[in-house]
Amino acid sequence: MTMEKLLWCVLVLIGFSNAFGQKDMSRKAFVFPKVSDDSYVSLKAQLKEPLKAFTVCFHIYTELAMTRGYSIFSFATKKQFNDILIFWSFNRGYLLSVGGSEIFFKAPEVTMAPVHICTSWESITGIAELWVDGKPMVRKSLNKGYSVGTEASIVLGQDQDSFGGGFEASQSLVGDLGDVNMWDFVLTPDQINMVYVGGTVSPNVLDWKALTYEAHGEVFVKPQLWP
Repeated sequence: MTMEKLLWCVLVLIGFSNAFGQKDMSRKAFVFPKVSDDSYVSLKAQLKEPLKAFTVCFHIYTELAMTRGYSIFSFATKKQFNDILIFWSFNRGYLLSVGGSEIFFKAPEVTMAPVHICTSWESITGIAELWVDGKPMVRKSLNKGYSVGTEASIVLGQDQDSFGGGFEASQSLVGDLGDVNMWDFVLTPDQINMVYVGGTVSPNVLDWKALTYEAHGEVFVKPQLWP
C-alpha cells in the first residue's frame, strides 16, 4: 500500500470514529441549550437478547419541569417506538413507558437543582420503580411478561414517534443531562444508593465512562454542574 493510500485510510477511520465514537464522559454533560426539533443525542448499545429487565440512571438539570413536558430517554424499536420511554409530564410527574404501556410516578416538590433519577422494571413481576435523589417512590406494575426488543434506536433529549425520528419541539429537553447509565437487570436499593453518591456498579448496556454516541443539531459537551 502506498503512503498516500495509507494516509487516506487513516483519515477515513478518524472521520468515522468522530461521527459515532466512544468516549469517557466522566464529569461531563450534554447541554441542550434551546427548544428544537432536530437537536438530540443518539446512543449505541450492544444488546444480544431481548431485555427482561433494566435499570436506567441519570442526572438532569432543567427549568422545564415547572412549565411543560419533555423527553429524557427514548428507546425505540421498529415494532414499538415507545419500547422504553422516560418522560416528564407537566402536572403528572415522571412517565415510564415499557412496550407502549405507561405509568406515572408523582415526583417530590420540583426545585431548581440538578436531580438524580433511577428507574427500573422487570418482566417477571411487572414491577417498576423510580428513585429521585436516592429516595424511592411507591412501586407500580407495568406490562408484566413483556420483552424489550434488541434492534434499538436510543435517543436523549427527544421523544421518538417513529424509529429514529418523529421529533416535536414541544417535547424537546432544554437543559443538562449526564451520568446516563443502563443495566440489563434491576439494581438493588443499596446499588442505587451507591450510584447516587457517585459509586460504580459496572453498567453493561450503556456506560457513561465508555459512551458510544453521536450528537445532532445544537447539543454541546460541557463540564457537569453537579458534584
